[in-house]
This record gives sequence, structure tokens and C-alpha cells, in this order.
Amino acid sequence: MTTLAAGQPRDFYQGDFHDFPVIATDIIYQGAAVGDNGSGYARPLVAGDPFRGFADYEANNAAGAAGDIVVRCRTQGHIKLAITSLAITDVGKDVYASDDNTFTLTQGSNTRIGHVVGWIATGYGLVKFNITRGVLAELTDGSGGTASDTIATIADAPTANAIASLAAKVNSLIRQLGN
Repeated sequence: MTTLAAGQPRDFYQGDFHDFPVIATDIIYQGAAVGDNGSGYARPLVAGDPFRGFADYEANNAAGAAGDIVVRCRTQGHIKLAITSLAITDVGKDVYASDDNTFTLTQGSNTRIGHVVGWIATGYGLVKFNITRGVLAELTDGSGGTASDTIATIADAPTANAIASLAAKVNSLIRQLGN
């Protein structure tokens, strides 16, 4: 899949809405996953952006300054999405976006947008998303340690393991709170 070049109506099942100001000189198409550019403005989602929801309609600010228009986003609900390599055994797994129209089960530098609650067909799933509890950014674990369910004794190598374990648990909590 590639980034949207035209409107992409989506099958929604429930949800709430919120309006976000749009960045300058850009278009957010209907159905696009919307991200925050780090300055509070909405844009077509880029991997790593905080997730703001799905655009309910097109927001064309191609000729405008930042904030000249808003995009109405659906901030929670269930959505049918094409997800790279989705199988029936993937129900319950987190779903990530690498752009406004590419969805995957691979975290990497992608943005978590929700989790699979139902399998529709190979490559298609029902995803629950909810941003209304606030946006929490996941921690990055650069400790080089190995995460586990037990925090290791504090010492050189165990310190790295303790940090990795904390990062893994905090990230798990963030995912549970987000959706």
C-alpha cells in the first residue's frame, strides 16, 4: 500500500470526533490516519507521529497557513483496515502505521494506532482505536539489556536489564491504556 492520493472512505462502526488544526500546505484525505507533527498541527500520519485518529472528511490546506483549517478526526471506534500479512491468528495484536494508509503488525519506528479485535479476511482486520485518553509516547530502550518480568539486581549488566524490563512494562501499560 502507498500513501493516499485521493479520498478513501472507511467502514466505521462507532466513535467520537475531534477537530485538529492542519499544517500548512498539505492535504489530509478522507480516511487517512492523522498524526501530530510535534508542533500541535495535524498532518497525514508519518511513522513516529502521535496518532490523532482517522480523517472523517478531506481537509485541503494546500494553499493555507498552519491552522487555517481543521480536520475532523474520528478519535475512537472500530475500523476495517488492510493490514500487511494479517492472519486469523493475529487477533489481539497491536497495529502500527508507517504512513496515513499503510498498516502493519511491525512496530519498528511506526506509530501504534490500535489493536486487532477481529479477523475479516486474509490481510483485513477490524481494529479498535482510541485516542481519547490522551497521547502517550512509548519509551525507547537503548540500554542494550534484556527485558524480563523480573527487574534484575542493580549492577553493571543487570542495570541494563533492569532498564530494559522497566521500558517493556511501561510500554505495555501505555498500550493497554491507549486502547
